[in-house]
Amino acid sequence: MSTSRRLLLLCILLSSWPTQTPANSPLNGTWEILPGRSADIDHFRGLEVRIQTSGPSVTIVRTWRARVSIVDSLTLTPRGSEISMPVKDWVNAPGVYMGLRLNTGESRHLSLWWMQGDSVLRLSERVTLDGSQRSADVTITHTFALKERPDVLSYQLDRSSRTTGPPVEYLLKREGARDAFVFRLEDDFTINGGLPVNAMMISLQGLANRTAPRLYLRYPADWTFDYVDSVLAFYTAKRYYSFKELKTPATALRELSRFARGYVVWDTTVRTSLIVAFTAAGLEDAVVVSASEIPLVEQAGLHQIEDLRGRFSGMNDAQITSWAVDRYWARCSRDCIVWMGGEGGRVMKPGVADWGIRQRVFFNNLSTRRSDSAEYRLARRLLSDMKPLSMVMGWHCYGKDLEEDHVTLSSSFGHRVEGLHSLPNTSFSAQVPLTPGYVFRNNHHVRPGEKIVADKKVYISCIQTDGMGIGGWFKPGRGDIPYAWECGVNWTWMAPSMAEYFYSTARPNDYMIGGLSGPGYLYPKAVPRSLLENLIAMAREQMKALDLRVFETMDWSEGSEVEGNTDLPGDIIDLYYRGMPEAIGFVNGYGAGYTFDSRDGRPFVSFDYYLSPHRPEADAVADLKELAAVNTQRPYFLLIHVREYSDVSRVKNILEKLGPEFDNVPLDVFLSMAGRHPTFRTRTLR
Repeated sequence: MSTSRRLLLLCILLSSWPTQTPANSPLNGTWEILPGRSADIDHFRGLEVRIQTSGPSVTIVRTWRARVSIVDSLTLTPRGSEISMPVKDWVNAPGVYMGLRLNTGESRHLSLWWMQGDSVLRLSERVTLDGSQRSADVTITHTFALKERPDVLSYQLDRSSRTTGPPVEYLLKREGARDAFVFRLEDDFTINGGLPVNAMMISLQGLANRTAPRLYLRYPADWTFDYVDSVLAFYTAKRYYSFKELKTPATALRELSRFARGYVVWDTTVRTSLIVAFTAAGLEDAVVVSASEIPLVEQAGLHQIEDLRGRFSGMNDAQITSWAVDRYWARCSRDCIVWMGGEGGRVMKPGVADWGIRQRVFFNNLSTRRSDSAEYRLARRLLSDMKPLSMVMGWHCYGKDLEEDHVTLSSSFGHRVEGLHSLPNTSFSAQVPLTPGYVFRNNHHVRPGEKIVADKKVYISCIQTDGMGIGGWFKPGRGDIPYAWECGVNWTWMAPSMAEYFYSTARPNDYMIGGLSGPGYLYPKAVPRSLLENLIAMAREQMKALDLRVFETMDWSEGSEVEGNTDLPGDIIDLYYRGMPEAIGFVNGYGAGYTFDSRDGRPFVSFDYYLSPHRPEADAVADLKELAAVNTQRPYFLLIHVREYSDVSRVKNILEKLGPEFDNVPLDVFLSMAGRHPTFRTRTLR
């Protein structure tokens, strides 16, 4: 490069530097190392960097912590002349296990400058390192740059003597930022066993996480949602959280009781009293305890706010819930309500309670079966008081009513269900933001406008519902074959970082689709038409955010897949086509369905097969071949619903036994061909 070009480049570079030290640089503060995300620091237990601007000067203090800490404090003026300082300590901290040391009494030559405004600070250091054979003059460049505003810092160290290997980079977070606690729940959710302590910890989580993500709970290995530990590892490695484990409930209360005003006592002889206690906990900023935990919470300085012992003796669930409505309902959220259902009897798995407590919602376990008249009337009253398009969290009670009862009633008021009762850590995940600049990217296989021509074959595509939450994401075979996964579109706001986790771990054969029927689970035939259009519009926006082009519907409002009418009428299908113009196609049903349509190359295809996790592989192979024998026109588009508890390896084994006439293809390829060659009959509910 010529001298004139060098001078021009230098002038351009100098013009980008600040003319003075910024008074409030975002680099100011104390930064702590993230060990799992940083270069090895050898002998040292920690690294702390403190940066502070003052007038024209910048002070940089690096502290390498061990039994005896090494502190290097420098105060320099950026863009000033190179200065010399004496070497005060022979320890070469970044390479303490190498036979290279500093020579005390000699000089180090330092200069400092800002780059990219005030978000990058670079320190140049010329120093002599003493080796076993000779001394060498080395230039060390220290670069401090924001990795992620406002609280993750990259400290990169480059030595002129080091020409190979990975870069030496330390990631640090701002002191006190992204600190959280983790606690392991007991593997027992019975009333006479571990439920009282687990319920107390879940309620404490809801309070501690009200304004920031402070407490993450680890659930048993066989918990319905099996991603808990994997997402925890993601938050540590990719979202830069540091978790301190709380070993005992007493320790947890000592650290977090400041977020509670007191406690509510529930009655272990009346299971529903715990559900009432969850409502009180959210409204009164209280932890829920049984009598056994009272000494524990009082030792932590909490006082009693409500005592439910003996209050509900001889009362049924309708009466208990009516009492709770009279006492609490007026103060509860109208945007969300929790059905604390699922298991009954002496077991309760209240994973969703942390979210409900944080949001100050009303908890209940009412039956939505019409024949349970008292509970049904009260459930209708609560749902009618909610704002339209509200969230119904949790799940129905397995011993009282059916899924279709619960979702039909919720849908009739324009609400959307987000299950299950065991959904864990939502109060934490809702507050962990996406990586800055992160954009959801689905694994599309069809370019916009691309026309794919089908051969004379049986085309298969597989969709696993609930798969990312309670199904086969962590089971063998994922990624081996084209496979679609039902993705909860509410993750865009309820748990964006968790959605990022699943997208970032997806393999090329994993394809996400949106559902179920709306922005959450609902039955479109049960929703008032005036509200359904708004719900579809909400789902469309969430689909865009998640880069989804296929949407799934399901409707059991007139009975389930065997004994009911699960088909959709044309006017509802019209709403989906109009409301989701970006969708390349729609899929429908749970079991085999009979709603089919195609408009402008965008098909609406129902499942032709439901693959039960218990169906023997040989029988499943015979079933699929029989379907192909009955539906003789080629191409034949055979859409398979894989029940969530299956794993991809099993599905692959089945498909490999079908023969050369069958071809398993990605869902977007399947729909593109089906829209171009709609060999199915157009059928809608009259």
